[in-house]
Amino acid sequence: MKNSGSTYSALVIGATGSIGSAFVRVLKRDTSCLHVIELSRQSVPALNLESEQSIAEAAQSVAQYGPFARIIDATGALTLDGQGPEKSLSALNADHMMRSFQINAIGPALVMKHFIPLLDGKSRAIYAKLSARVGSIGDNKKGGWYGYRSSKAALNMLLQCAAIETLRKKPEALFVALQPGTVASALTTPFVRQEDCLTPEDAACAMLRAMDALKVTAGAQFIDYAGQPIPW
Repeated sequence: MKNSGSTYSALVIGATGSIGSAFVRVLKRDTSCLHVIELSRQSVPALNLESEQSIAEAAQSVAQYGPFARIIDATGALTLDGQGPEKSLSALNADHMMRSFQINAIGPALVMKHFIPLLDGKSRAIYAKLSARVGSIGDNKKGGWYGYRSSKAALNMLLQCAAIETLRKKPEALFVALQPGTVASALTTPFVRQEDCLTPEDAACAMLRAMDALKVTAGAQFIDYAGQPIPW
């Protein structure tokens, strides 16, 4: 990892998902990475985005392996309880939208609350959160997908606020919202042919390279897997 010293520790949250598990595999191949800590709904302790207590307990359980030079939150969901994204206003459902915000914005914000304190404050360190291009207000050309788009836009704002606050005490930290590309996974299967997608490992490798190329800024950055900026 660029400028992190000779060795470092990494933490992947959402480590059992397609992209999260790919991050774990790639990081474990890095001989400079001393520890790759994995958290998910299946880990011990389990991390549940709908339970702040579980998030706090998970953070406490891995603190001994920190501080971390990389924290990657690879959580998120497009389809919830068997229901995909809404295509029109007439399809909006309050309960479904609330769950989308819980999983894609509120839960990750609570993860920031409990895990950003574990980020290395003495040298270059990166807090990365999987976002989505459809969360960009400036890039929205098609509309639709109301709950998912708006929850990801909220996530981006939450990350920006956390970045601005944290950088006052950890000036070498970087915060990045990542668009992983269209990756072959259970999330994308209903919407795109899998042969047209990136493999999870290709996406993870690309995002890690993009992270290493980042320079410290006054707040969070929003980029795609190739390192290209995306408008907020």
